[in-house]
Amino acid sequence: MGSNPTSGSSAMNVEPDTREMVRAQNKKKKKSGGFQSMGLSYPVFKGIMKKGYKVPTPIQRKTIPVILDGKDVVAMARTGSGKTACFLIPMFERLKTRSAQTGARALVLSPTRELALQTMKFTKELGKFTGLRTALILGGDKMEDQFAALHENPDIIIATPGRLVHVAVEMNLRLQSVEYVVFDEADRLFEMGFAEQLQEIIGRLPGGHQTVLFSATLPKLLVEFARAGLTEPVLIRLDVDAKLNEQLKTAFFVAREDTKAAVLLHLLRTVVRPQDQTVVFVATKHHAEYLSELLTTQGVSCTHIYSALDQTARKINLAKFTHGKCSTLIVTDLAARGLDIPLLDNVINYSFPAKGKLFLHRVGRVARAGRSGTAYSLVAPDEVPYLLDLHLFLGRALTPAPRAGGTDGVLGRVPQSVVDDEEGGLRSTLAAALELRGLGRVADNAQQQYVRSRPAPSPESIKRAKELDLAGLGLHPLFSSRFEEKELQRLKLVDSIKSYRSRTTIFEINASSRDLSSQVMRAKRQKDRKAIASFQQGWQGRLAAASPGNVFTEVMGRKRQQPGPNRGAKRRREEARRRDQEFYIPYRPKDFDSERGLSIGGDGGAFEQQVAGAVLDLMGDEAQNLTRGRQQLKWDRKKKRFVGQSGQEDKKKIKTESGRYISSSYKRDLYQKWKQKQKIDDRDSEDEGTSHQRGASQPRTPGAPAGRMRSELKTKQQILKQRRRAQKLRFLQRGGLKQLSARNRRRAQELQRAAFGRGAPAKKGKMRKRM
Repeated sequence: MGSNPTSGSSAMNVEPDTREMVRAQNKKKKKSGGFQSMGLSYPVFKGIMKKGYKVPTPIQRKTIPVILDGKDVVAMARTGSGKTACFLIPMFERLKTRSAQTGARALVLSPTRELALQTMKFTKELGKFTGLRTALILGGDKMEDQFAALHENPDIIIATPGRLVHVAVEMNLRLQSVEYVVFDEADRLFEMGFAEQLQEIIGRLPGGHQTVLFSATLPKLLVEFARAGLTEPVLIRLDVDAKLNEQLKTAFFVAREDTKAAVLLHLLRTVVRPQDQTVVFVATKHHAEYLSELLTTQGVSCTHIYSALDQTARKINLAKFTHGKCSTLIVTDLAARGLDIPLLDNVINYSFPAKGKLFLHRVGRVARAGRSGTAYSLVAPDEVPYLLDLHLFLGRALTPAPRAGGTDGVLGRVPQSVVDDEEGGLRSTLAAALELRGLGRVADNAQQQYVRSRPAPSPESIKRAKELDLAGLGLHPLFSSRFEEKELQRLKLVDSIKSYRSRTTIFEINASSRDLSSQVMRAKRQKDRKAIASFQQGWQGRLAAASPGNVFTEVMGRKRQQPGPNRGAKRRREEARRRDQEFYIPYRPKDFDSERGLSIGGDGGAFEQQVAGAVLDLMGDEAQNLTRGRQQLKWDRKKKRFVGQSGQEDKKKIKTESGRYISSSYKRDLYQKWKQKQKIDDRDSEDEGTSHQRGASQPRTPGAPAGRMRSELKTKQQILKQRRRAQKLRFLQRGGLKQLSARNRRRAQELQRAAFGRGAPAKKGKMRKRM
């Protein structure tokens, strides 16, 4: 039964040489720049051709050869650049063919269920000719089906972190045979709070596995994870300067929060073409439900997706949209990462994102694979600082509407007549639908909670937003052709009314000149007239001095230094400047930077240097900022005390085999109940260490190619149980029930005679004698 160890070791020694020979042979006489020059095996190359790929994308051309060499990789590229194929093609090339004895050899972690489903579909299509078996571990699906899938000994596991940890704790998975690990959309994995689950999964992995980490952005938290979990990683960056696709057009509309629904309806009806597929991003699930019902009543075919929605409903709604059954999909930021919806034309930001990186991921759903698309954004007045932060993040200047030469990247206003026309129909719809009004109230409350919880913009952007004259903005170029002079005059009149300030005070309103309050205010104004005039003159003088045409080119004199705690630090800095450089020995040599730049980065120094230039945190997303919201306390009515917002403080913890403490809710003995239901004996997995090493027990299917089979010998209890069952069957076949019922009737009659036939008459006779 067992294999010869010497032969196995020799096979292991020969295998890498054979692979290198095949790759070298495939590379010979091949045109450079294509998949042919990568040295792929025939089943993998055939799957690529069957999928329809002709030429690799830039990120694929740079990343796949490095991963094929067995190095750990951190790859940065914008969404829609073909990152999924970057880690699937080397994975197929490394795993080669199906192995029924080794167990799971590759693990792909995705932040959302939809992205995991999409990766599963892509894996089946691209690896069609490899014969590799894949298991999908998702939240929302039955755990019994996932236990069965792992018992079938898959080669690849595609999972979300939360459910994988749950299954791993239930089944006691060790994942010791995994040799290839992928973190897809890694920054989103950490931003969604999966750090604890990821550390638990990493603790179960073997030491020599290859790790590939793909992300569109590189926050500091991810850099720390890459330093700790990867071995001499290679950083690959693409499209860093041009964060947005050249084929993507953007448009920004200033609209109040209460008028956004009308503007959205006008965009979907008039601006967007009827055959276009559009995704609308909202802040909360309550907005998704409300807008979905509202647009449906207005004749717009739409559906919605959010994280709290049932998994089956999410699959159905997404399938409706992808197959063209409806033209609009309303989603939360759940769909901002990784989803590849084919033939998507437009993205509408109903709620403007609070982070520039999130805007990139949202608009990255369109203009993929060489196609063009448009991103429309509705910006409320309180969201203007986030818009300024976004342009700072993108390195672009904000273009107001009057000075715009085109329509791309322009901030403008929506005509009031458009808003009035659409709001008229919406008001009549809301007046007739009670349930819709209830959803609207819930969405308004959710908006208030969202405004309190979203991260604050940068202080500099807040100052710039206050200086920005929103009232002076003109119409957006998309509307200026149809609404010209009259609409501009109307907007100017409304703005003049908004900026109107009365010279009289509140004490003089609706008061005659004889009233005491009016007389007092007139006297006060007369007394302070000189002070007000001098203040206005000084203010105008300061504005003139700050203008470019200032007469004075130099200001003599300087401020008197104020004593304070920073004065000593300033004095020490001045002394350091006056320090004699001839006798001062610094900590580092003068040529330290040049030597460091010329050094070979074998110790990770090159990765450190590259990462330092790649990290850009505009609003802070490192660990302390991520956990700041969780540290805030809230009042719990049931417990009558303040508790943490995460709700994880009082939950029980259990210690896993990796030595980490996780929530005890992960261990509910579901796997043991499933094994009892499926009649899988524990003895089959206790004696063999391979089942735990590879992550699952041997398959119990009749056609299993290898593994420990269940014993055919029956136990004593099984034989007795079978005999009783056979006796009962023969008894029923002879008509035993009728005999049993007749016997029971005779027995009952005998008992009645014994009780009443003899004893009752004697008692009656005695009673007669007494009477």
